Amino acid sequence: MRLTRFSDIGLRVLIYLERAGERPHPVTVAEIGAQFDIPLNHLVKVVGHLARAGWVRAMRGRNGGLRLAADPHVLTVGQVLRELEGEDELVDCAGTKCALSLDCQLRGALQAGMRAFYQELDRYTLARMTEGGTGEQIVRMHQMFWSGTTAGTAA
Repeated sequence: MRLTRFSDIGLRVLIYLERAGERPHPVTVAEIGAQFDIPLNHLVKVVGHLARAGWVRAMRGRNGGLRLAADPHVLTVGQVLRELEGEDELVDCAGTKCALSLDCQLRGALQAGMRAFYQELDRYTLARMTEGGTGEQIVRMHQMFWSGTTAGTAA
């Protein structure tokens, strides 16, 4: 199983915003795009989805930008991935003709695996994902942005 780029970007946005709470100015889409080298058109779609989910507050205008709207101590990685990836089955049993469909053990095993995957990721909150070195690096990224450099251009 592999996460989509959409989900990868969504998790990065939420993690980046989690450590931006004390900044005087909101984070801009352009800032996130520069920090993670993400095309803006794709990033806007992801941010829009996160805003519709209620996890990001997007403010328009000259002083606009993004703020985390979700409680990072409650929002889990599992919740985010369920929203961004969906909970579709790993194999499309309904859309194929399969001689095993009447007594298939694989479908149940894959469903159990998906449940276990999401249950495990429900143990990790957004706040936990920004502890330690990760959080320190994000704070440095915020500081570098405001000083005119990005993570991709820092030496």
